[in-house]
Amino acid sequence: MPSRPIYLDHAATTPLLPEAMAAMEAGWRVWANPSSPHAAGRAARAALEDARARLKAALGWRGEVIFTSGASEALAIGIGRAKVGQVLVSAVEHDAALRVAGTAPRLPVGADGRVDPNGTERYMSGTDRALYVVQQVNSETGVIQDIAALADRVRSGGHLLLCDAAQGAGKIDLPDADMVVLSAHKFGGPVGVGALLVRDYGLLEPSGGQERGYRGGTEAMPLVLGMVAALEAGNGWLKRALGFRESLTNQIVDMGAEIVAGDAPRSPTIAAYRMPGKSSAAQLIRFDGAGIAVSAGSACSSGSLKASHVLTAMGYAHPGEVIRVSIGRETTEAEIARFVEVWKDIRG
Repeated sequence: MPSRPIYLDHAATTPLLPEAMAAMEAGWRVWANPSSPHAAGRAARAALEDARARLKAALGWRGEVIFTSGASEALAIGIGRAKVGQVLVSAVEHDAALRVAGTAPRLPVGADGRVDPNGTERYMSGTDRALYVVQQVNSETGVIQDIAALADRVRSGGHLLLCDAAQGAGKIDLPDADMVVLSAHKFGGPVGVGALLVRDYGLLEPSGGQERGYRGGTEAMPLVLGMVAALEAGNGWLKRALGFRESLTNQIVDMGAEIVAGDAPRSPTIAAYRMPGKSSAAQLIRFDGAGIAVSAGSACSSGSLKASHVLTAMGYAHPGEVIRVSIGRETTEAEIARFVEVWKDIRG
């Protein structure tokens, strides 16, 4: 057993950054409700609006920002309140998006996990403006969609694109979409806060008393401050993370592992691997016993053994033998070496 647990499940939740903690502590001291009209409330409102401007600057976003309780609420607002005639959602979206989309048509993906930009409109049921929902980075496989090509195709037909960037924001460039979903705890911010970036409020039906009328409930201002501080901390660690991921991949492939969607563009921090003949459940138990946190199955469900709809949609032949490894800014070379050692022992 290592001296401390090895955490390789950053796609589920990344540990809170000290910069985020400090910003939250400052936010708790500005204790008032941002909607209150008195001096204390105005101070809280000023802190919230300053954070809104800083978030836009950190991401290079020129549209509007609706603070939410996380990505799930952002998806619910974006998908549920969009002024469109129909919704189309990729077959490899996060469960939160699929739940909101209900029976909306699913855009299929190839064996590489990517939506074909040239095949999007064939799944429409009419001529009304549609909302296309496509994840920037898949949280199970790390596959990066060709958002630029999808955006061109979608907009050429007068439609809208919502991009779930929970796994990409703060790491890679923000996608060019009409709506973008953020989740703070995926990039070192606190749990319980996120945002829906929207090009123009006019794309949505109003749905509450807060956030310019597009959200119900009081804004969690201290959490917002923590989210913004985490974004401002930067992503200078990504080059190191990519090196660790490539080192890990090379070593375990040499021992017989298979990379899921290995030929597709993938996130520097997320990869899915198959160990032939070894079930995901058996691997998770062995890794957990060795003090190493990884995941399998449904995205963002550490230790989950639920069948992966993502791998099924890709037509992957061995979904029950796949685990996901996701690297963070605190990952070390020694931790990668320990993972490889345990992998070798499991393989037998």
